[in-house]
Amino acid sequence: MPQKITVSSKSLVEAAKREIEEIPAAEAVKLFGREDVVLVDIRDPREREREGKVPGSFHMTRGMLEFWIDPESVYFKPIFAEDKKFVFFCAGGLRSALATKTAQDMGLKPVAHILGGFKGWKEAGGPVELPETMPGENRK
Repeated sequence: MPQKITVSSKSLVEAAKREIEEIPAAEAVKLFGREDVVLVDIRDPREREREGKVPGSFHMTRGMLEFWIDPESVYFKPIFAEDKKFVFFCAGGLRSALATKTAQDMGLKPVAHILGGFKGWKEAGGPVELPETMPGENRK
C-alpha cells in the first residue's frame, strides 16, 4: 500500500511561522555586525558555494541543528551557549522557519528567522561574500 502523508511540509512551515519571530529581510540587514546577534546560515554547503554567504555568519547544516544546540550532545557548539539572539536563514525562508521553531522548542532564546531567506537578504541589499568562482567556471 502506498504511503499516505497526512501533514504537508507547507502546513508544518505555516504552523511554525505562527509561533516564531519573523524578521523582514530589510530589518535583518540592520542587525548585521551587531555583537549581540548571530546570523545562522542553515543552507547546504553547495548552496553557499554556488550563491555566496553572509560575511561573518555562522554556518550549520539543518541536519545538525538539534545536536549542535544541545549542550548534552557530543556535537554541541559553544556558540549556542552565548547570550545572543540567533537569527536563522536558509535560501528562501522555509527551512529556517522550521529550524527556528525547533531551536525555540529546545529552549534556545531569543531566536528568529529571516523572511525570504538569503534571497530576501540579497534583495534588501545585505552584504554578500560571493564565491571565488561562479558555477561552471574553471578553477585554476
